[in-house]
Amino acid sequence: MLKQGALIYQARCAGCHGVKLEGQANWRERGTDGRLPAPPHDESGHTWHHPDDVLIQITKVGVAKAVDMPDYATNMPAFGDSLSDADILAVLSWIKSQWSQETRRHHDDINRQAVLRSQR
Repeated sequence: MLKQGALIYQARCAGCHGVKLEGQANWRERGTDGRLPAPPHDESGHTWHHPDDVLIQITKVGVAKAVDMPDYATNMPAFGDSLSDADILAVLSWIKSQWSQETRRHHDDINRQAVLRSQR
């Protein structure tokens, strides 16, 4: 799974999010087009701050639909028509495998909290 995730990431994601998950320069500042550059997926970014279900939705349907903001302008495409759920999970698993054990523990806690919120 991790090998497949790495291959898909390099082919479909690295062009914007960086070969080493580093993201684009000045990723927290909107460009002249009003859009944010691609954030890093390493520990310096905010990917690990989001539960898996949010990350999967962003990847599958795009940011605007995932956050229910139809007018949100982004360069991030939706991959639901070109990547299977298994492909998306493989990429996410590979990204997470690059994080430290401590960051993975934090992310696991975020996932547990998201599950608890959804059960209320």
